[in-house]
Amino acid sequence: MMTKSSLFSTLLGALFVAGMAIAPAHAQATRTWVSGVGDDANPCSRTAPCKTFAGAISKTSAFGEIDTLDPGGFGALTITKSISIYNGSGGEAGVLVSGTNGITINAASTDIVNLRGLVIDGLNTSLNGVSVLSAARVEIFECVIQEMGNGAGSAGILVAPSSGTITVGIYNTLLKENNADGVLIKPSGGATANVVISNSHIENNTGTDGVRANANGGGNVHLAIADSSVSLNLGNGVAAVSGGSNTATVDLNRVTIADNSTNGLNSTNASGGTAAITVGASILSFNGAATSVGGTGTVQSFGNNQVTGPLGSGFTAISPM
Repeated sequence: MMTKSSLFSTLLGALFVAGMAIAPAHAQATRTWVSGVGDDANPCSRTAPCKTFAGAISKTSAFGEIDTLDPGGFGALTITKSISIYNGSGGEAGVLVSGTNGITINAASTDIVNLRGLVIDGLNTSLNGVSVLSAARVEIFECVIQEMGNGAGSAGILVAPSSGTITVGIYNTLLKENNADGVLIKPSGGATANVVISNSHIENNTGTDGVRANANGGGNVHLAIADSSVSLNLGNGVAAVSGGSNTATVDLNRVTIADNSTNGLNSTNASGGTAAITVGASILSFNGAATSVGGTGTVQSFGNNQVTGPLGSGFTAISPM
């Protein structure tokens, strides 16, 4: 005859087995690792790392962190949650792609994404190095993005939200030799994109502009660039474009804008809205023309810039505050 204690033990055992049956095989970790010699079948622990970012992100919890253990090529990635991806290996953390985006960020409007130390290469056959579609905030730090883009509408970094407000920071980053704009900011659907670029180089890109703040898509752009170089690009260095009722504002301070084939600065507003560039303490050297305006666009100088070569049109002075 079964005693009460043995019956209780049997029931507990049955509940334990049932719980094990429905529990996930691998709980997500707050920190995971990838390695050039890893395997995505691994749990992505430090001693058993994964091979790709895509393999690791599925095993990393929201607001978690993926770190690189050693140099490697870690593949394209779509991010749909808060995550930080950091290269701590001291070698190259590569994302080599062909015909697609390097990294796509399509997260919730409250999510935060951090990328540090990545080398994203598109072999001149791909779309965008980093495509930012949705998030609360994206920080891109110490990255190299090169040979991306397939012409108009693509970029080394594309910021194209369709709703809400997104903040993007680009720091200590090199965008070069993209067959597209270096940075293209084009929100739609009434969205607002606030973008800061600091201590970065945007050079030798063959798109319409090195950096293009484009409010023609139905959203607003507020862009600030400081302590950076936007030079040697095939089109304009920096452009603000607007139409309808939308606003594209660009503020520049201590920026080198040199040897861009078309104009150093271009501000064009053809049908309402605002396209405005202000520039101070910067160098505009031997561009096709230093400045150009279209429609009611404006380029305003604080009067402390160094301009060499053709001046262009529409350069007006404002007083420092």
